Amino acid sequence: MHQIKAVFNGNFDYIENIKVSPFSRAYTFSDSVYEVIPFYNKKSISLESHIERLQRSVDALSINLDLKIVTTEINQLLSSSSFDNGYIYYQVTRGEDLIRSHMHSDQMKTETFGYITPCSFETKRLNVMICEDIRWGRCDIKSTSLLANVLNMNNAKLHDCDEVIMHKHGILTEAGASNLFFIKDNNVCTPALSNNILPGITRSILIDALSDKGIKVFEGDFNHLELKTATSAWLTSSTKGIAPIENIVNIDNSLSLDDSLYISCKEIFDSKFFG
Repeated sequence: MHQIKAVFNGNFDYIENIKVSPFSRAYTFSDSVYEVIPFYNKKSISLESHIERLQRSVDALSINLDLKIVTTEINQLLSSSSFDNGYIYYQVTRGEDLIRSHMHSDQMKTETFGYITPCSFETKRLNVMICEDIRWGRCDIKSTSLLANVLNMNNAKLHDCDEVIMHKHGILTEAGASNLFFIKDNNVCTPALSNNILPGITRSILIDALSDKGIKVFEGDFNHLELKTATSAWLTSSTKGIAPIENIVNIDNSLSLDDSLYISCKEIFDSKFFG
C-alpha cells in the first residue's frame, strides 16, 4: 500500500509518523470541521469554493484560521503527490485541551491536519434506502460530527445498500455523504438548501453547468414519497461526481439509468467537472 503523505500543524510527513493528542477536541467533542477537495489530472477542482466553505464552517464555530496557509498546504500536498486523480482531506480542529472540558479555553491554538489519497472517480450505480434524518440542526456546517450519518449508512449496509436518502418529517434533505437530485415530470429537482443540508460544491457545479446549457434545476421542499414517481435519481459529491441510483430498496419504483435527461445532465457535468 502506498505511503500517505500528510500535514499536521504545518509539518509535512507520512501519516504513520503523525501523532495527535487524545485531548484534541476533534477526538473528544468532534469540535472540528473539514473539506474534501478533489483533483483530476493533477489539478484541484473548485479549490476556491472549498476554501470559502471552510471559512464559513470555522466562522460558525468561532475558530481562528489563516486560509492562506491552508491553501498553501493543500497545494503543497498536491504538488508533492504522484497521483493524477484523487482528493485531499483537510481538517481544522479548535485545538487541544489540557484536560477534557466542554468549555474551551479562549487561548487555544488551532490544530490542522490534511492528507492526500488517490480516487478513480469511477461511476458507480447505487442501491440506496430512504431513512429518517436523525442528524443535528446545523448540517450546513461541514462538521466531523457524523455519528448520525454513520448509524444510518451502516444500517443501510445491512440491506446491501451503498448510501441513504434522508428525510426530516417527510421532507427530503440529502444523502449520507452526498446531495440528491431526481427527475420528476421531466424536471430536474433537488432539495433547497437549509440548515439541514450541506451546500455541496459538486451540487453547485452541476446546477451552474446545467443553467449554462438552459436546463433549470428546481430547488424546493420535496416529500420523500415523490421519489416513488421519479424517473431517475442520482447523488453528487466531491468523490462520487455523479453517481446514478439504480434502486431505492424500500419504495416501489423502477428508476431508469437510460433517462435521456439524466444522460444529458451527466454529460454536461462530466465536461465541467473533469474538463
